[in-house]
Amino acid sequence: MKFHVNRDVFSEAVSFAVKLLPQRTTQPILSGVLLEASGGALTLSSFDYEVSSRTEIAAEVDEDGTALVSGRLLAEIASRLPNAPVEFSTDEGRIVVSCGSAKFTLLSMPVEEYPTLPQVEDRTGVIPAEEFAAAVSQVAVAASRDDVTPVITGVQLEVGDNKLSLIATDRYRVAVREIDWDSGAASAEGTAALIPARTLSEVGKTFAGSGTVAVSIVRSDDRELIAFSADKRTVTSLLIKGNFPPVKRLFPDDVENYAVVNTADLIEATRRVSLVLEREAALRFSFSIDGVTLEAAGSEQAQASETIEAHLHGEDTVVSLKPSFLLDGLGAVHSEFVRMSFTKTDNPNKPGPVLITSQSSKDQPGADDYKYLLQPNLLLR
Repeated sequence: MKFHVNRDVFSEAVSFAVKLLPQRTTQPILSGVLLEASGGALTLSSFDYEVSSRTEIAAEVDEDGTALVSGRLLAEIASRLPNAPVEFSTDEGRIVVSCGSAKFTLLSMPVEEYPTLPQVEDRTGVIPAEEFAAAVSQVAVAASRDDVTPVITGVQLEVGDNKLSLIATDRYRVAVREIDWDSGAASAEGTAALIPARTLSEVGKTFAGSGTVAVSIVRSDDRELIAFSADKRTVTSLLIKGNFPPVKRLFPDDVENYAVVNTADLIEATRRVSLVLEREAALRFSFSIDGVTLEAAGSEQAQASETIEAHLHGEDTVVSLKPSFLLDGLGAVHSEFVRMSFTKTDNPNKPGPVLITSQSSKDQPGADDYKYLLQPNLLLR
């Protein structure tokens, strides 16, 4: 095999191929990147049985061929090559990478031992890439990081009528965002897929500038997977098995008691006042006609409080919220103001979940379909 390729294009392609590879693997062969040169194109692929990446770039191919090489080492080399065309060739089990005055000789890994990459033909639908990337970043923060319950470490994708819902929860909060979805002539309504949150986050970042992203949800006898494709790049991921909890029904249809606060002001005040808190402790938020007062009792040596402007609709309300969880929701709102709606429970002494949504102005609700439900009851100390 022998080919020439643009350095920047090659470096970006290698980076994409290795991005989702695990840091450590019990099978060294799975740490490799497969390079296939043929007919004026170079294809780079990686696969660890759970996630695969595949991209195709233009190359001047002198000799067709296939090679397998350590992915992270190749990515490190490609990112540091001088500004010159890259020449890649194989020679008796060795791979030679030349660029300007730099030359690297790498050991080739056995191609015949590399697993066959999953192939996805039919697409389920198409989504706008930029909106999809924003939705993933808003929702993925609410996914659990505790592997004890794998089903809540993922983000649930649910296909509706021309809409795609992204849902995540860790039991203490729920995040939901809806975006436009085009399934073409065939209806995919009712289709759902549960994807590892880390994988989906990388997919969102990778395809953010791609215009549109084609999505394929495949269920066969031996595997269930999802594929995302755009700009001659494809990522596949195995789906998480299990039933995602029906958390969308927790969202109230309407809440009369709410407060509107400047998002940046609330973020900064929360960060300041929580400085004195012990780990996992909650902040006390008191909403009244005079604004919202944040109070933290960290220890005998340190307490803090701050009052900022808030526009309250309804009765005075006091809730205790975990600062990190609140900041995740506020950071995902993407609007100048935020609406914090206070739900009720059957017990008047126990406040219900706080619903966080975007607010375009003091009087106008936000235009997006993002909702973040935060449970205060479990965070009281």
